[in-house]
Amino acid sequence: MKALVYHGPGKKAWEDVPDPTVIDATDAIVKIDTTTICGTDLHILHGDVASVDAGRIIGHEGVGTVVEVGSGVTNFKAGDRVIISCITKCGSCQFCQSGYPDHCQSNDAGIGWLLGHRIDGTLAEAVRIPHADFSLHHVPDGVTDEQAVFLSDSLPTGYEVGVLAGGVKPGDVVAVVGTGAVGLASILTTGLFGASRVIGIDTNEFRLKKALEFGATDTVLADDSCRDKVMAMTDGLGVDVAIEAVGFPETLQTAISLVRPRGRVANVGVHGVPVEFPMEALWIQNLTITMGLVDATSTATLLKMVRSGRIPSQKMGTHTFALSDIDHAWDVFANAGKEEALKVVLKA
Repeated sequence: MKALVYHGPGKKAWEDVPDPTVIDATDAIVKIDTTTICGTDLHILHGDVASVDAGRIIGHEGVGTVVEVGSGVTNFKAGDRVIISCITKCGSCQFCQSGYPDHCQSNDAGIGWLLGHRIDGTLAEAVRIPHADFSLHHVPDGVTDEQAVFLSDSLPTGYEVGVLAGGVKPGDVVAVVGTGAVGLASILTTGLFGASRVIGIDTNEFRLKKALEFGATDTVLADDSCRDKVMAMTDGLGVDVAIEAVGFPETLQTAISLVRPRGRVANVGVHGVPVEFPMEALWIQNLTITMGLVDATSTATLLKMVRSGRIPSQKMGTHTFALSDIDHAWDVFANAGKEEALKVVLKA
């Protein structure tokens, strides 16, 4: 089969690799029908994720068709249409049982993000899914691939690591710093908790326009006057919650600068370089700052809202390519601002 293989910082290739096979009884083999590229994949290619070895097939999102299951798989069978979760969960370890499968202990890394990280991933024609009963979701009738694929990662991440971790509650004013795909996922789901105002912040006018379409009440261009504009919109105190959805030191600093005393900052972005944290100046503000990897425990709930039309997840995909045209798709996504791209959809 063909797959996108990481060969070290700055090096990747769409090349022939062996077909995946069932190794453990709990495995499923899934033929990829639709997939997408994540910002984390860009970080991997830049060399920011040192735990990804050269030779790894990258990617951790996708919708596909089950073609084979191991003897221990009971919830899925060949022919089933499924969403592949970005988090692989055994369902039985202490962390999975506590609702935190991002730290699933079924592997030597003690982490739930395996696909495209510790094992071969989804930017391929087929993929092996360990612990399939807990790591796949049935796609119901009436939900398209273009809706379902963003339930692998983007929507759960924006919702869980942004909105839920940020403790958004009715009446809150929320700033979302970075209105790419995950930032827009946060904007889409912030309204579910009754935020009174949602301010999208970005350097790109196209993404700011999209933020309004996704439910932001206001947008602010991320320039030298950004903080002053937000303060003027919030009686000089700042927002209740700032969600950082980029992963750069300066965007985290921007998010921190926007929150009022006793405010909350939810860091969603994946940071590839050290970030200075001015604890000596911030401690007196009584801020709460969260960060982390998604658990993807909200996928079933979000899927219901996507199916009902409450969350128009398909709007996150702005460009569609054949899976075999992945190099072009990668270039478009890597230059998202210039190309006016949010997420690229890759169809087998």
